[in-house]
Parts: sequence; structure tokens; C-alpha cells
Amino acid sequence: MKRFLLGVATLAGLFLASSQAWSADKLLNASYDVGRELFAQINKAFVAEHPGVTVDQSHAGTSAQARAIAEGLGADVVTFNQVLDIDFLVSKGLVSADWQKDFPANASPFYSLPSFLVRAGNPKNIKDWNDLVRDDVQVIFPNPKTSGNARYTYLAATAYAKEAFKGDDAKVKEFVTKLFNNVPIFDSGGRAATTTFVQREIGDVLITFESETRGVRREYGDDKFEQVTPSVSLLAEFPVAIVDTVADEHGTRDLAKTYLDFLYTPQGQDIAARNGLRARDAAVAAKYKAEFPDVRLLTVEDVFGGWDKIQAEHFAAGGLLDQTYGSR
Repeated sequence: MKRFLLGVATLAGLFLASSQAWSADKLLNASYDVGRELFAQINKAFVAEHPGVTVDQSHAGTSAQARAIAEGLGADVVTFNQVLDIDFLVSKGLVSADWQKDFPANASPFYSLPSFLVRAGNPKNIKDWNDLVRDDVQVIFPNPKTSGNARYTYLAATAYAKEAFKGDDAKVKEFVTKLFNNVPIFDSGGRAATTTFVQREIGDVLITFESETRGVRREYGDDKFEQVTPSVSLLAEFPVAIVDTVADEHGTRDLAKTYLDFLYTPQGQDIAARNGLRARDAAVAAKYKAEFPDVRLLTVEDVFGGWDKIQAEHFAAGGLLDQTYGSR
């Protein structure tokens, strides 16, 4: 229950922050939907090292967050889960075009992958992506129109199908369409989808970031839920950036950079790993290696030719996602 109550508190804090005058010692971090617990811990550790600083949070599907910032949400920094949503801010003149050069690892301090959460005992015997298109399986994941989390699910399923059907586009589209047709409800973001699966007890399997599956299992116990790592998944980067126009207006650029740099420190990396994210720091990754199953990770570059091509072919109006989503 703590995971869901925190979302209410975060939203209330955002409204409060919006009503207060901005200063150079206060930041607003607009982040992805299931990052609440992570950034509650990150912010506490950061503020302990920088007394007098305040970090407020906003959490939602990152595509929705990007649109909100374009419409005036005063976020100094973004910690998203999809490159395209920061590129959208670039197209609006809010973030610099070379934002990925501002921080290490293409401005992605940690990473994850789409993974599965099933009910205890795995009653539907779900092992891999091909099990998700069976007629007797209901799948839960959020709306890929609003959630970067769900877009990774869509891309990971497509990548699996491309391999399974040796690039036969018709069979790939049929596979992904069957998957979408097995989703009884599309929530707006990853945490709402978790609520649907965990609290409303809808569906046989939840597809979400590995960090979220680990968090739910840790909170509710193995007697309620089990993680299932598929045979192959897609590398999900978690890109970060300074929202240049906002940071310059608020006078927070130096603090914004210090905050995002903190995510790469051993302390920041350790907090990320404890919250189920895979660390970039070699020493931290080695420390937690036993907790993360081996999985063959594909990349958007290798499978799809990069984010620009994905945007044009899959996510643009009338693209493959629209064709799949509209067919359900």
C-alpha cells in the first residue's frame, strides 16, 4: 500500500510546489510513473548532502510529462524512461539538442528492461513472450500513447517477434496485435497498471520494468507474486536532462547539474540498484549482480535502427503502433 499512497503525496506536493515562488535552491524533477520510491530516496540522500535545498517531484507517464512541460509545467530537470520524450522537448526548444553529451552513458545513469510479474505459483505457466498471446491469458500494461514504460513493452514484444518469425512483417504485426487484444484495460501509466494488476486483481501477467516487478514482489512477498524474466528483452535506458529554458528562468542550472550528477555517484547508483535498477557503476553492479537474472538484451539501435527510425515507423501518427492499437 505504501507504493500507492506515495503517489497521492507526490501529487499533493507538486500542487504545493506550483504555488510557491521559485528560487535557486529548489528543483522540480519531472519523472516517470513508477519512479516514486526511487526518487524519494534519491532526494533524501541528495538534500542531506546539500542542506537548504528542496527537490519536488512530479510523476506520470513520460510522454504525458513531456507534453505537460511543453504546456508550462516548470520542471528544472527530467528523469525519464524514454529518449523520444526528451527529444520531444528538444523539438519544442526547451532542451538542448546535444543533451546526451551533458552526462555519461548517453545521459542514462541506470537502465532496466521489460519483465513479467505473475501471481504466486504462476498458474498460467507464463515463461516467455509467446505465452502472452494465448487465448487464456490476460495481459496488463499501460497505454503506449502516454507511457514510455508501455512503449518499451511494445518494442520488446516486436523485437521478440522479429526474431521468432525471422523478420516476417505480417506475422510480427499479427503477434503484436494478439498481445494488444489480450489487454483488458490500458491505464495511463505504469503505476496505474500495477494497481490494476495488484490491487484490482485483473489480469494474469503484468509487463513493466524489472525494477517495478522487483518492488512489488519485495513489498507483497513471494507468496503473492513471482517475477518471470523472459528469454530476451529490450534495453530500457533512463535518460536525464536539464530543461534549459526552465533552469535558466529559475536560476537553477548549477543545482540541476549537481542533482543529475548525483545519480552517477556510488551513493546514487547504490540507491538505484536497491530499487531494482541496473547500475552503470561497475563496482555497484558487481555488488548486486546476484540479484539480477541474466537476460539477453537487445537494443533499439540493433533491432530498429535507432530512435529516429522508431519514431517515424512506429510512433508517428498512422504508424505501426497506431495500426496495432487501433485494431483492438
